[in-house]
Amino acid sequence: VMENQKPVMRTFDTKPRSKVVAPGKVVAIVVVVILLGIGTGFGASQFTKTGSTIGSFSPGGIVSKGKIVGSSDTKTFKDIAEGTLKNGGINGEGQYHLERSGGDSQNVYLTSSIVDLSQFVGKKIKVWGQTQAAQTAGWLMDVGKVEVL
Repeated sequence: VMENQKPVMRTFDTKPRSKVVAPGKVVAIVVVVILLGIGTGFGASQFTKTGSTIGSFSPGGIVSKGKIVGSSDTKTFKDIAEGTLKNGGINGEGQYHLERSGGDSQNVYLTSSIVDLSQFVGKKIKVWGQTQAAQTAGWLMDVGKVEVL
């Protein structure tokens, strides 16, 4: 047996090793994360969809004649309709509808992810949108732009 030979088995330190992070570093990391979160939120709020917003309303804003809100993308939103905006769709299609002369068969049922249509209820408006497939509604439109008449 050789004397310089290391033992086959070795005992390991059983105490867990822990690194203590200085409290100043923890505070600095938390501050950086918060600032990055605020910056990301602000940047996202400034981002607009293609076909920029023409105008906007604040909740409870005054809707005045001639006001135009929504997208300027006339290639996507090429269909046009006019009428008085009323609440309610038909059999789950649309959240609102435009009442037009000629009775219920002439109603245009509307939905929109771009414009808050609730601010125009009871107003005579002109809408630009994209016709959607419907099961019940004679005309279902995704509205991209609204003008108050």
